[in-house]
Parts: sequence; C-alpha cells; structure tokens
Amino acid sequence: MKKKYTRKEIDAQAALMAASAKVGDDELKDLLKKKKKLHDLARRGPLEKLFDDISTMFSMVKDYASGAYREVPFGTIAAVAGALLYVLSPVDLIPDFIPMVGLIDDAAVVTACLSLIRIDIGKYTEWKAGA
Repeated sequence: MKKKYTRKEIDAQAALMAASAKVGDDELKDLLKKKKKLHDLARRGPLEKLFDDISTMFSMVKDYASGAYREVPFGTIAAVAGALLYVLSPVDLIPDFIPMVGLIDDAAVVTACLSLIRIDIGKYTEWKAGA
C-alpha cells in the first residue's frame, strides 16, 4: 500500500528540491561560515528535536567540502546543504520571525531531507565513529 503524503510533507519536499537545486560550491562555502547561526536556530522550537541530526548534517557537508569524506553522492550533499540553507533563510514558506510557527516549515524540510538521505547519513555516521 502506498503511503499518502500530507500537504505539509509535499510542501516540505518541494521546498527541499528547490533549495537543493541551487547548491553549488559557493553555497557550500557560505553554509560552512554559518555554523554558529545554524546551531543557534536549531536550539529553538520544533528544530530543537532535530539538533543532533542538524549537527550531523552540517558535519557531513564540512567533511565533504574538506575532502575528508567523499563516499557520498553530490546529490545527497546538495539535499543536506539545501535543507540547512533553508533553515538559515529568514524568508521561506513561513517567515522565521513568527514565534514558534516560523520554524515549523524548517523542521519539516530537515525531516524530509533526513528521510531521503537516511542510508547515506547512516554510512557517514559509521565512518565518523570509526574515523
């Protein structure tokens, strides 16, 4: 039986695809400069539950960009960077300045990304634990 997706899940996947399509070297460099801002945002509201995942995602992009970990397709890195850049963007489906509600779409995009990359992130965490 096929899973029925909610409107929120569909919107999150569409936002993730749009953000991922814009990722290149410049966007990766920009993302890597914003670790503190990303971690500050990830400690608030609905993102707080995803803090460890967001930290792992950021670490994976950092290790990919440095060349330390290349056992992942660029599409995965683009999806992760797209999701994290979406979180950092104050203007998205629900503007972040709206208390609590503004981060719901960010959490949905991160969750959508995690569901798409679960195998690659699992391999990365295994590699990281052994590194």
